[in-house]
Amino acid sequence: MSFLAPLAFALSLLAVPIILLYMLRLRRREVQVSSTLLWRQLLQDREANAPWQRLRRNLLLLLQLLILAALILALARPYAEVPTLASGRTALLLDASASMNATDVPPSRFEAARRFALELIETLGGDGEVAIIRVAENAEVLMNYTRDRAQLRAALERAAPSKGAPDWNAALTLAAAGAQGAEKFTILLLSDGGLPPDLDLTLYGEVRHVPFGAASQNVAISALATATDPVRGAQIYARLTNYGDQPVEVIFSLSLDGALHSAAPYRLAERGEVDITLADLPSDFRRVQAQLTRPSGSAIPDYLSLDDTAYAVYTPVRAERALLMSRANPFLERGFAALNVWQVYRGDPSRGLPAERYDLYIFDGWLPPVLPEGNLLIVNPPPEPPPANLYSIGALSTQTQVLRVRSDDPRTRYLRFNEVNVRAFRPIQAEWADVLVEAEGGALVLAGEFEGRRVAILPFNLLDSDLPLKIAYPILIANLTAWYQTPRALNLEGSARIGQTVVIQPPPQAETVRVIAPDGSATTFRPDQPLLIYAETAQAGIYSVEMYNGGALIQQEFFAVNLFSANESDIAPRAVQLGGADGALAEAPEEVGQREFWSLFALIGLAILAVEWFIYHRRLGVPRLRGGAVRRFGRAARRS
Repeated sequence: MSFLAPLAFALSLLAVPIILLYMLRLRRREVQVSSTLLWRQLLQDREANAPWQRLRRNLLLLLQLLILAALILALARPYAEVPTLASGRTALLLDASASMNATDVPPSRFEAARRFALELIETLGGDGEVAIIRVAENAEVLMNYTRDRAQLRAALERAAPSKGAPDWNAALTLAAAGAQGAEKFTILLLSDGGLPPDLDLTLYGEVRHVPFGAASQNVAISALATATDPVRGAQIYARLTNYGDQPVEVIFSLSLDGALHSAAPYRLAERGEVDITLADLPSDFRRVQAQLTRPSGSAIPDYLSLDDTAYAVYTPVRAERALLMSRANPFLERGFAALNVWQVYRGDPSRGLPAERYDLYIFDGWLPPVLPEGNLLIVNPPPEPPPANLYSIGALSTQTQVLRVRSDDPRTRYLRFNEVNVRAFRPIQAEWADVLVEAEGGALVLAGEFEGRRVAILPFNLLDSDLPLKIAYPILIANLTAWYQTPRALNLEGSARIGQTVVIQPPPQAETVRVIAPDGSATTFRPDQPLLIYAETAQAGIYSVEMYNGGALIQQEFFAVNLFSANESDIAPRAVQLGGADGALAEAPEEVGQREFWSLFALIGLAILAVEWFIYHRRLGVPRLRGGAVRRFGRAARRS
């Protein structure tokens, strides 16, 4: 055994004043009395005024000297040399991915890795420096390079596993930054494997891997999605995957908006899959939750439970109502009826505008005296002044040669208007409108927002053009349809992955956006830019996005977050290719570390202090085991 701080033994000189205090005689105060008869016993003590007395055996003195010895040994920091995996500067990469939650190594792979890291810290050499990096969806430096074991232990204690896939590239890049200025640098991976196959670890210096994990048995919901069939309506698709090497039976249950819809058993072969398609579903559900359970009596374990639950959101395609006010224009009716997102109704301009409300009003050669509350498509506007000063209209023009089509605008996507021939049109001027197609005499297609409405104008008669006969016509109708419909704040294909950022595009009138996570926690945004970035997706589940104007909820959408990672659900331990001729780790030289024992001596000193306190305050002696010496120690303790 050696000591890191041998100068602490100089504190043993404190034993001298402790012994002297026990030899020092108490000086008594002189008091005049009328008679010494009652003080005869004291007069017999001929050494009453002596400043010193002979040192006698005293149990409390012995205990106090033992306390001092234990504290001195603790301050001297005794240690023994032991083998270790780390010396010099070491970057400790703690795998906190979803697969590390597997329970084949009790209580979990992550806890086993953390215990290993704690033991490793206790065996650091005198020149050892360690940084702890938590490898999850985002690499996180829990503690930068330090020799302070207390700080390293505290960093490991607050580390927790995640529920997503790890970013090994970012973690290794952070770790390699510590190699600068270090004579010896090592990256130590505490992981169950599963690093990306294209990751070249030879770029990061000396890398070592400590594997964790013992089994592969796991069944997962590897996919869950919703769709709308034109005939059968809502459908749900799911895939179950058995990553283990034994066949297994499971029960797949489905809940819609929190209510159980169905449950059915399935058998999965070893390393096999089962695809499930469910139809004949209600049309008004939004949230989907799928769950895997085992039949009672199943003896085959499932070591990872994170992928036994999956979530999806169903967004039905709703046909919006369009009112066509035209005397006779079959092209407009057929153009919108061809799209299944519109329910087209015909009106008679001679009878005026119906009282019912529609999502889109199509006016062909006619305008009502008062604009309705809804989006507008105005074709061949009449020459009379429009209501509400919507625009100004000019005289008929035949300068219809197309000059340009507005580029990089979703309303003109794939639109080739140069091939369209128009006989004549009336130029329109509107400050609120964007010119999508411009001719020599003015705008041929305009679109923009006017007093809360989305308005598009075609200032010519379709019957005076060949537009309905060109491919540009359905393209223009489809582009305007997408623009007319209520824009979605979320543009996600399927569900997001755990840790993935989600882009939210709130409507212009939204003053507040709240994102509510599955656990009920909320994040509030004040939209000061067109796009909002939400990154708090560490939980699997369904998130709600609520958009408010003042205190009124104007729009609500949902999105789902899932694991859906075959690399994480396949929990079979895998070797990490660390380089070398055969791709395996070359045998590393044996390193020597130091295991300290100061805490043991500190605990011994604390225990002796408790015994000393008990004896002093309770005035109790030690049990009489044998001999007069023990009895004398007891009497001495009672006199003290």
